[in-house]
Amino acid sequence: MPSASVEPITILLADDDEEDRELTRDALQDARLANEMRFVVDGQDLMDYLRREGRYAEEGKAPRPGIILLDLNMPKKDGREALAEIKSDPELRRIPVIVLTTSKDEEDVFRTYDLGVNSFITKPVTFAGLVEVLGTWSRYWFELVELPNGALGNGHGH
Repeated sequence: MPSASVEPITILLADDDEEDRELTRDALQDARLANEMRFVVDGQDLMDYLRREGRYAEEGKAPRPGIILLDLNMPKKDGREALAEIKSDPELRRIPVIVLTTSKDEEDVFRTYDLGVNSFITKPVTFAGLVEVLGTWSRYWFELVELPNGALGNGHGH
């Protein structure tokens, strides 16, 4: 069991649709995932956050995420481009990236796995479905998997 002193992990959600951001946040809360959530609105905003540039340059403004939830279809820089940048950057590549998208396009699935995505989840159409999917997802990522930043787990088995 993780000890009570474990810091909550920051989940960074990259999605340009405000309603989708709110639904995902609410679904994660309903799935009882008491984690710190941060939001970015497009691929460029995501990269600025991760590199602590632009509006994220100020100290403490952009806590390093333990996991990134990434929408594929965003303006300025889409999720595929951002994913390629993240996975080619030695400083960022270890952060698990989960694609959470409405896309059911097989090409997107193959392409994002080729780029190094950790999971690909197609958003369910209902809120209840989203709560269920994110609940299952969070149990997997936050109870079973040892994340590379050491924020989780009991410290054994490294």
